Amino acid sequence: GRFKKLRSKNVTQKNKLFFFFCQKEVKMILRLYIEAYGSRLTCLETGSFLMNYVSCAQCNKRDFVLIANKATDDEDGEELITFDHMCTNCHHVIAKHEYTFSVVDEYQEYTMLCMLCGRAEDSISVLPDDPRQTAPLF
Repeated sequence: GRFKKLRSKNVTQKNKLFFFFCQKEVKMILRLYIEAYGSRLTCLETGSFLMNYVSCAQCNKRDFVLIANKATDDEDGEELITFDHMCTNCHHVIAKHEYTFSVVDEYQEYTMLCMLCGRAEDSISVLPDDPRQTAPLF
């Protein structure tokens, strides 16, 4: 349907192919995850959010997820951890996981971005009592 509409608009062959591959990518994403980049309440430094995993797009099996190609980079006070979620059976890369940690002022800042695990941000005070959490006395 939509591919035929593109043909009538006189777009280049390269754009048609890009649109076709985007459609295939969206169909694959819908087979892999219940919700891609879903909003989460916590950031995962390691592990996988398996409740969001449907099955591998390559072998169609749902099994444990391996963590591979883990890398840590420390730059300008920000720690960046990246790794791949891989299918246990066929080693297909299911998703790329990115986790950051930094200290800003008096808070530890965490972020996570992953198609499987979702996206999340968190901030925790380095002080014993978080000034944002204290209730007024009166």
